[in-house]
Amino acid sequence: MVLFQRCLTRTFSLGQRKLSGSPQQEKVANMQAWASIRPHYQSCWVGARSYGTEGAGGLSERTLIAVKPDGVQRRLVGQIIQRFEKRGFKLVGLKMLKAPEELLSQHYHDLSKKPFYPSLLRYMGSGPLVVMVWEGYNVVSTSRKMVGDTNPAEAPPGSIRGDFSIHISRNVVHASDSLDGAQREIQLWFNCKELTDWDCHDQSSTFHL
Repeated sequence: MVLFQRCLTRTFSLGQRKLSGSPQQEKVANMQAWASIRPHYQSCWVGARSYGTEGAGGLSERTLIAVKPDGVQRRLVGQIIQRFEKRGFKLVGLKMLKAPEELLSQHYHDLSKKPFYPSLLRYMGSGPLVVMVWEGYNVVSTSRKMVGDTNPAEAPPGSIRGDFSIHISRNVVHASDSLDGAQREIQLWFNCKELTDWDCHDQSSTFHL
């Protein structure tokens, strides 16, 4: 939200400086500036859920998926990406980084009072992560099922954790647990310029409402 407000303010001010400053000219400049920034508003400010004119009823969700340091070390990134692509979801954001403690503490703020919190931050900061944003119909709830239970011992075979992990301390991957959680996490890990809107031409082959 903060990133969007900054982009909006900057775009409006640039548009206004090009004109002489009369009320009518400023109104036109504001309308032009809004038209130029509207795509960013729809894709970034709305976050985990966006409404457009394409797709199933115009409804599309976004979720955050992160391959944790153990998944990267074990070279599982490609297989995890492949599962989401084969399912029919669209990749709209991807980055690899070694996350600073401040970022991880914001991501896991709900667990800050848990006894395992310090070791969790050390583990997540021990090596690079691959963080992604996936888009598609019901992608939030579907991704949680694809990832499997937090405890790999309880994750069914066929899920990512059920196939690739044996202990809760090294469970390979993170997935947003709700629409609100996805929106917060996407805005935490990505800015507007790092998310790409593009047309996926096989969408009609994956669902129809």
